[in-house]
Amino acid sequence: MTELTLDERLRLTRRTMQLLEDWGLAARDIAGLLQLPETIKARHIGRFHDQDVFPDDPAVNRRVAYLNRIEQALHTYFPRNPEMRKLWVRRANKQFGRRAPVAVMIEDGESGLISVLSHLDCTFAWDLTGSRADYRRAS
Repeated sequence: MTELTLDERLRLTRRTMQLLEDWGLAARDIAGLLQLPETIKARHIGRFHDQDVFPDDPAVNRRVAYLNRIEQALHTYFPRNPEMRKLWVRRANKQFGRRAPVAVMIEDGESGLISVLSHLDCTFAWDLTGSRADYRRAS
């Protein structure tokens, strides 16, 4: 988020907080999922919804970017049904060992975010494996 203006960072923070609240995450889960610094207590998480921006930390920025891409992928899967987006995230999924995607993200941290994003967005998985680079060399 370093290259974003303060207003852009505030909009991104609010949008991310709204997404996490729509998924039903508690403040402690939000702090853990975003890997917020330990100086930010769970009772202060509400400030991000109202006035503060997320810390400009590489780990936080990366996780916010993953969440943003997950949200975009869910919009692609369910373009006209926001309730299905929320339901998909909270419902047990065979792909994740009968765990809900939101549980995978919370319990597994960054690797959980990557797993969920890879499941939803094949282009992300393609880029991760290096297949894209191999394809360019072959053509």
